[in-house]
Amino acid sequence: MYGWHGRILHINLTAQTWQIETPPRELYETWIGGKGLAGHYLRPHITRSWDDPDMPLLFFTGPLVDTASPTSGRMVIMSRSPLTGTVGDTSVGGRLGTFIKRAGLDGISITGKCDTLCGIHITEEGVEFTDAAHLRRLTVHDIMEKMDATASVAITGPASEAGVRYACIMIDAHYTSGRGGLALVMEAKNLKFLTVKGNRKTDVFDKENLAGAREEIFRLASASPILKGELGISNFGTGALYDLISSRRMMPTDNFRETYFDNAPAMNAWQYKERYHTKKFGCMGCHILCKKKGEDGAGIPEFETMSHFSALLMNNDIDAVMEANHICNEAGMDTISAASTIACYQELSGQHLSPKEFLALLRDIAGGTGIGAELKEGSYRYAESKGHPEASISVKKLELPAYDPRGAYGMALAYITSTRGGCHLRAYPISHEILRKPVATDRFTFSGKARIIKLSEDLNAAIDSLTACKFLFFAASLEEFSRAYHGVTGVAATAQDLLRAGERIYFHERIMNAMNGFTAADDDLPERFFTTGGSAGNGIEVPPLSREDFLRARSDYYCVRGLDGNGMPLDDKRRELGLV
Repeated sequence: MYGWHGRILHINLTAQTWQIETPPRELYETWIGGKGLAGHYLRPHITRSWDDPDMPLLFFTGPLVDTASPTSGRMVIMSRSPLTGTVGDTSVGGRLGTFIKRAGLDGISITGKCDTLCGIHITEEGVEFTDAAHLRRLTVHDIMEKMDATASVAITGPASEAGVRYACIMIDAHYTSGRGGLALVMEAKNLKFLTVKGNRKTDVFDKENLAGAREEIFRLASASPILKGELGISNFGTGALYDLISSRRMMPTDNFRETYFDNAPAMNAWQYKERYHTKKFGCMGCHILCKKKGEDGAGIPEFETMSHFSALLMNNDIDAVMEANHICNEAGMDTISAASTIACYQELSGQHLSPKEFLALLRDIAGGTGIGAELKEGSYRYAESKGHPEASISVKKLELPAYDPRGAYGMALAYITSTRGGCHLRAYPISHEILRKPVATDRFTFSGKARIIKLSEDLNAAIDSLTACKFLFFAASLEEFSRAYHGVTGVAATAQDLLRAGERIYFHERIMNAMNGFTAADDDLPERFFTTGGSAGNGIEVPPLSREDFLRARSDYYCVRGLDGNGMPLDDKRRELGLV
């Protein structure tokens, strides 16, 4: 096989045994890898509780990983989310995907539960189990200091030990498996870390064809202002979006009660660059290098973290944002959910926390102490326990990121159709509604958005299965990546073939969520967005969403996605996609 190794590692922590599965080629061509192949292995277990020992924790790469294909360093981690109960998956960078491939593997499935806190070392030769009791209660940095520097490492921090439902698996210290709380699944298995290394190469079918695709993709990326421009992601990280979202009056402020933050100009990415003298770094196989760190090595927040720990909390202290980011990374905790849960607490308590106060609260959440013992459950469970679930700005219990849906109607639709809850990355309509790529759309209408969102979800499912970085698709398309896919694997697939595979993969996730009782009632936004407008100004009006138009768009989406009026997968569509 080319691109794939044809080897899946299955680890049973209860028995401390492991075995290699060699799936047929047809399975790879159906699911591609990454998100698609992980979903195939998750479905037989999806109705189990997330903390059931038989619930698998899945680490899967794609065929483009560890090849010359651009942004080939990403991979997918998947299980059932402890926060939402939905399919829980995250695309994550760093070195782990590449090192899994170099160990001669396409994916790792971990089941069972160790009697004591343990770690796993994975190499080409096999699996070694080791005691990890000495790592309990250590920060991510302190654990990394004790790890093999020649290996890629996935670890959990103190937040998972405290039972934080939005705890993250941290990859190589700097890369976060954001959203959904998958570190809690790892914690339930008494698994503190896994390390992976190897020297096996990934065979490529046609290096010349791959090189041609690579050149086309590089050329397109170089011509993209949002990627490589003076004010683009390569120079400023995802924080390049901060001013754009602010100027369009759609920056979530004061727990989404407003959409404009007066102090935004003093908290933007340029300010971080000037204050902390930022430097670039990024995932293996990437030339964009969107990650940023200060001259002292401190991580610079991503856009959502910048926005939520400033505007959402009404905080004017840029150093406090840096410290909040540091606390979350050291504890292994999702910044979006953490900030949103604190914003929910502020609203319900009637307090406006000072930077010192919200940082202390963040530490309490990471340790599960004081009021943090309640807030670690996430905003929805906290607000519901106080009798005010409407104060949780979430979809399917997943807190919304830093794009107010009243300012981008495609985003409003994408939040509710996302299979993992209130997520911006399933369809990312910000691409066309704000960045105008590939074409500009009117952000204040639902017209045509149902089909756009469906196609974008299919596209991103394919990207997360190959795997590659979504940012690169501001410039490139599946046309170029289908050539790369053929060059690597020898599979003669067109862009439409890959898009069709993405449709199968995404519909499969709808099936899994339906198996756990998710219906149209869960595909909805908080009532706040239908009753209260955003912050007008600069010639921009931000009215409340029309409930009637929203429901019509949702109905249109169900139609094009192949769902019935209650959001349930239709049998005809199942058969059409080969998902019996």
